[in-house]
Amino acid sequence: MTSTGNLLVLNGPNLNLLGSREPAVYGSATLDEVNELCISTAESAGFSVECIQSNHEGDLLDAIHAARGTADGIVINAGAYSHTSIALRDAISGVGLPTVEVHISNVHAREEFRHHSQLSAVSSAVIVGAGINGYALAIQHLAKLLG
Repeated sequence: MTSTGNLLVLNGPNLNLLGSREPAVYGSATLDEVNELCISTAESAGFSVECIQSNHEGDLLDAIHAARGTADGIVINAGAYSHTSIALRDAISGVGLPTVEVHISNVHAREEFRHHSQLSAVSSAVIVGAGINGYALAIQHLAKLLG
């Protein structure tokens, strides 16, 4: 299928440990498998995708800023930064791209500090607790939004 747009998939701190980090919470899929899922889902929807993971908040900010001229939408699993980063919230708001926030686990069934996300209010949608399938759902949602 010919690409009709570009999506950015951002993964924050500790997501490079997927597959070995708390598999009872996050499952056994690796970040490479998440990226493959994102690429195949995006391609079937007619989009190309760039997948970036960083443990550094500034790298994630730089990627969001760069997306302003290169991407049509963003999928973000900011990990723990979801709960603490006003800077990521402001970056998402500032670039004005439709953004879907993803959490692999059901953050509402976990520790109380995970119940609030700084990003949810500036995201087009939030997908929580669907495992890595949440990424596919996020990409499908963006594809519909971007029509």
